[in-house]
Amino acid sequence: MRAQSLASSMWHSLVRLFFRLLYGPLAWTYDAVAWSVSIGRWKDWVLQTLPYLEGPLVLELGHGPGHLQTAMAQQSLTPIGLDLSPQMGRLAHRRLAREGLPTRLVRARSQALPFPDGSFPDIVATFPTAYIVDPCTLRELGRVLTGEGRAVVLASMRLTGKGILSRLLEWLYRVTGQRDPGISQPLDALSGSGLSFQAEWVTVERGEILLLTGGHRSQ
Repeated sequence: MRAQSLASSMWHSLVRLFFRLLYGPLAWTYDAVAWSVSIGRWKDWVLQTLPYLEGPLVLELGHGPGHLQTAMAQQSLTPIGLDLSPQMGRLAHRRLAREGLPTRLVRARSQALPFPDGSFPDIVATFPTAYIVDPCTLRELGRVLTGEGRAVVLASMRLTGKGILSRLLEWLYRVTGQRDPGISQPLDALSGSGLSFQAEWVTVERGEILLLTGGHRSQ
């Protein structure tokens, strides 16, 4: 049992290291990795959040390489992106610049948002890591969201295909902890915040995505 526990601990440490590298020094590979593990649908799944955003001002937590930032700006929203990774910041900046769009990117932690209270009518996060259920993040979300505002979290996905590739990818999600209860059942984790969330599984090509929408409990 001790050897099994040690092996499990080492495996999870390697997985965490991989994700740190993916969001940091290896950020330039992010799009290729995301495309591979979603059978080419990752960007389309991320854009499923757009109909839920009214704006015009939208804060995106973990903007990554900037696909949603670009799409929001092209739809006449005013997105502000926040990410701790300088590598992701550079990727997003280049993508926005290529499209001739304004760059409103901030490097900071979601646990300490550098914005005044009630700044945003909309907040969005797509496929966030465990930072989204950090109590500090949840308090900050409630603080900067307007009283009538909405938070939208694209929390998870599942492939529904029966082919070998879909089954292989689902196995990969499990062994890398992407089916961990803290992520696959985020509604329970988010319920401790000052916000109230509702869950909705949305059917998309090749699978389903879990969208959580929430606001202040007084709504």
